[in-house]
Amino acid sequence: MSPTVVTAARRWLGTPYVHQAATHGAGCDCLGLVRGVWLDLYGDTPEHPPAYSMDWSEPQGDERLWRAATCHLRPKPVQQVAPGDVLLFRMRAGAVAKHLGIQAGIGACSTFVHAYQGHGVVESPLSRPWQRRIVARFAFPPRNPT
Repeated sequence: MSPTVVTAARRWLGTPYVHQAATHGAGCDCLGLVRGVWLDLYGDTPEHPPAYSMDWSEPQGDERLWRAATCHLRPKPVQQVAPGDVLLFRMRAGAVAKHLGIQAGIGACSTFVHAYQGHGVVESPLSRPWQRRIVARFAFPPRNPT
């Protein structure tokens, strides 16, 4: 049986932050975490992203990550909260949205799992400052029965 999204995400806790990586236990960034969870759920990834810099898409103002998420995940209203949702964050006003996390806990003690530079994969409180940065919410598509 495949793991739930939250179980799969929490399995990555403690993985070091490594830019562009997606290897459980060895290193990942926020996109690598989502890719790794996808792999845990479906057994294959839909595509491999091209190389990207730390400031990717910012000089052009290109919402590349948002477009890619829309292609592979199911967009949903930001207010429609559920465990396992993929969250897309805009880290500062006027910048492109380029941080991802996975909603873990909901309610008064909401949390999310994310790969954060300098911290690795952690489960953080989804505090008001983080909530204000959410610009999109997605659900993983249904798994095909095997």
